[in-house]
Amino acid sequence: MRAKAARKFKATTNSHHHLPVAENLLQQNFSTEHPNQKWVSDITYIATDEGWLYLAMVMDLYSHSIIGWSMSACMTATLVCDALTMAMFKWHFPKQVIVHSDRGSQYCSREYQQLLKHHALICSMSAKGNCYDNAAMESWNHSLKVEAIHGERFKTRAIAKSQVFDYIEVYYNRKRLHSTLGYQTPEQFELAHVS
Repeated sequence: MRAKAARKFKATTNSHHHLPVAENLLQQNFSTEHPNQKWVSDITYIATDEGWLYLAMVMDLYSHSIIGWSMSACMTATLVCDALTMAMFKWHFPKQVIVHSDRGSQYCSREYQQLLKHHALICSMSAKGNCYDNAAMESWNHSLKVEAIHGERFKTRAIAKSQVFDYIEVYYNRKRLHSTLGYQTPEQFELAHVS
C-alpha cells in the first residue's frame, strides 16, 4: 500500500480586482436551442517539470464541443482572447452570442472586453465564488484532468500541449460519446443538427 501524493493546486481565478464585471445572464440555464446561442469559457492549469501550463477554452453549450482553446506559460488576457478568437473563426464570427465566464481578471480585462464588444458578443459572468454558475465548463475541466492529465508526468510544456491537443481535437470533440447528445460525439451532433 502506498500513499497518494497530494496534487499540486494553482488558483486560476483572480477576482480580487477593481475591473468592471458583467451581469450573470445564464443563471445556471445551460440549455440551448441552436448553436452559437451560449458559449462558456474558463481557464485551467497543468503541472509540468518546466512549470505551469495554462489552458483557456470555449465550449458551445449546444453541442458541448470545445470550439476555441489556447495554451500558454502565462495566464494573461491574451490567453483568453486567443481562445475566443479561435471560437469565432470556427463559426464565422457569429453575433449576439452570450459568452459566459467567471470574474477573473483576464475576462474583465480591457483587451477581452473590447474583443467581445468589437464582435457584438454579449458578456456574462458568474456570481463571485459560485462554481455552479459555470458548471458545464467545470465538468469539462474535471473530465480533462481525470481522462488525460492525472497520473501523467509532463517533462515539458510542449509534451503537455501535445497531450491536451490530442484530448480536445482527436478524442473529446470526435470520439467521446455524450448521453446528453443521444450518445453522439460533439462533432457527430453538429453534423446532424447544424446546416
